[in-house]
Amino acid sequence: MALNLFDQFMSPAFMGIPLMALALTLPWVLLPTPSARWLDSRVSTLQNWFMCQFTRQLLTPLNMGAHKWAVIFASLMSFLLVINILGLLPYTFTPTTQLSLNLGLAVPLWMATVIIGLRNQPTATLGHLLPEGTPSPLIPMLIIIETISLCIRPLALGVRLTANLTAGHLLIQLIATAIFALMPTMMLTAALTMVVLFLLTLLEVAVAMIQAYVFVLLLSLYLQENT
Repeated sequence: MALNLFDQFMSPAFMGIPLMALALTLPWVLLPTPSARWLDSRVSTLQNWFMCQFTRQLLTPLNMGAHKWAVIFASLMSFLLVINILGLLPYTFTPTTQLSLNLGLAVPLWMATVIIGLRNQPTATLGHLLPEGTPSPLIPMLIIIETISLCIRPLALGVRLTANLTAGHLLIQLIATAIFALMPTMMLTAALTMVVLFLLTLLEVAVAMIQAYVFVLLLSLYLQENT
C-alpha cells in the first residue's frame, strides 16, 4: 500500500494494539519529580521557576475565584508543551495533531467555565448573549448568533491547535523530502534547503510552545468572563 504525507498523523499501533495511551503518558516520565532533599536540582529549580512565572502571568488579570484553576492551567500547559516539542523529534508521534484529543481537552474545560458562570453569576453570563441597547427586532437574531459563537469556542480551540501543528509537520516533511531528492544532483541547492529546514524547525519549536500557551490563555479568558 502506498504511503502518503498524512500517514504520520495516524494513531500509532503495534501488532494491532493502540499506543495512544503510551504516547500520552510517556512524556511525563521526562519531567523531574519533587524530592525530599533540601535543595532541588537545576532542572527542578528551572521547572519550578518557569511554572511560577507562567502561573503568575496567567492569573494576575483574573479574579480571586479563578485562582482555584492554577493547578489545572499549570498542568495543562506543561502537558501540551512537552507533547508538542517531543513530537518534533524523529520517530515520535504528536498526540495533539489528533482533533479528537484536542476536543477532548477543550470541550470539558470550556463547559466547566460556562457552568461556573451560570452558577455564580447567571444574569451576567446570560447577558453576554444580548448586548445592551440592541433594537427589539434584532434581539432574536443576536441571541442565536451569540449562542452559536459561544458554542463554537471549544471547536476553535481544538482546530487551532490541530491545524497549526499539522501544517508545520507537513511542511517539515515536504522540505526534508525535497532535500533527499536534490542531494544526488544539486548539492548546493540541497544545502541551502537544509538551512531553510533548520530555520523552519526552530520556528516549529516556537510554534509548539506558543500554541500550548495560547490554548491555556484562551481558556483563562473564558474563565475570566464567568467569574
